[in-house]
Amino acid sequence: MKQRTRIKICGMTDPNEADHAIACGVDALGFIFFHKSPRNIDPERARRIIRTFPPFVDAVGVFVNEDASVVNDISKYCGLTIVQLHGAESPEYCREMRCRIIKAFQLKPGFSPDIFSAYKDAAAGFLFDTYSDKVAGGTGRTFDWDIPATLNPPRPVILAGGITPDNAAEAIRRAAPYGIDANSGLEIKPGRKDLDKISRFTANVRQEDNRLL
Repeated sequence: MKQRTRIKICGMTDPNEADHAIACGVDALGFIFFHKSPRNIDPERARRIIRTFPPFVDAVGVFVNEDASVVNDISKYCGLTIVQLHGAESPEYCREMRCRIIKAFQLKPGFSPDIFSAYKDAAAGFLFDTYSDKVAGGTGRTFDWDIPATLNPPRPVILAGGITPDNAAEAIRRAAPYGIDANSGLEIKPGRKDLDKISRFTANVRQEDNRLL
């Protein structure tokens, strides 16, 4: 039996937008702690938003090749429940984290699923994103959604990369992910979300889930 698709919205910076996303039924909201990202948020602001979360909504912190002690300090201070790692973090690094881990991989030509075995016991899930040699994520571009089914990952898959209200249903049909992660496809500008797009995105995911059940 197919499970419902978990919904994450990333790049949150505004409390009203977070409240709206939660009211729409998201499972998790992401906060980017990477200074090179236009969606970067300081820990104090993230902490104020996260403290308003109701039960059963995860707060996900996104980091890229950050010192492990810094990640753990921010996680504790902000009340993060999951850490999402988008750099070259090793399995040993992942095991230093005090939160559950989502390890992100950019799928590029020649990507080998052999890498998954090293992270099987270090990460709770894998996020698949669009490859870019310039940025660690947030490209706004999709990749071939038929690829995940060929990789047989040993952990649940979260699909990211160019997800919008208009293509979310197709992404679910083709990739059948455990979760789906939208960011730039819901924005007015980097770091600010369009409330109508949030509403349509979550509604379209739920509609597709109901159709497939």
